[in-house]
Amino acid sequence: MRSATINRKTKETDISLTINLDGTGKGDISTGCGFFDHMLELFCRHARVDLTVKCIGDVQVDYHHTVEDVGIVLGQAIKSALGDMKGIVRYGSTILPMDETLILTAVDISGRSYLAYDLPVRANKIKDFDVELVQEFFLALVRHAGLTLHIKKLAGTNSHHVMEGAFKSFARTLKQAVSIDGNFKDEIPSTKGVL
Repeated sequence: MRSATINRKTKETDISLTINLDGTGKGDISTGCGFFDHMLELFCRHARVDLTVKCIGDVQVDYHHTVEDVGIVLGQAIKSALGDMKGIVRYGSTILPMDETLILTAVDISGRSYLAYDLPVRANKIKDFDVELVQEFFLALVRHAGLTLHIKKLAGTNSHHVMEGAFKSFARTLKQAVSIDGNFKDEIPSTKGVL
């Protein structure tokens, strides 16, 4: 079983996170931010990972530290759970429709951190959530997981749909990339022999 638990405590957040990459999509999420909880629940369901996240953050200030730090810890957990990465497919891509919205994501579990983020939206906030924090989340995640990730809006006008589509599309893309290729289960998917 490819799983990891990461605990991280700072003056701004106290996070405990467990992920099982070979799960069934069960989530137990509590970050103090309803919209962010919803996005993480969508992520674990569509990635078919089991995910537990408990975060106590300085949400009286705003959600920035909570969202960024959960991204850090989730990235660390994904990297740890992947271990030596033998047999993984490595690459994944998805074009995901959600009503009027169409989101493209592509990932390479390369060990090289890069985020190409192109999700323009009309709203600055969804309820009390600053939409710009989604980019901060993905930046933190790719830096600590060692992923190259492209996220692009191909169509869409509703800000909630765009953000939800991004999390769902990323989840399905990551599911592909971390899956085991039975024909190469004892091989590192790189000519360098290491990722």
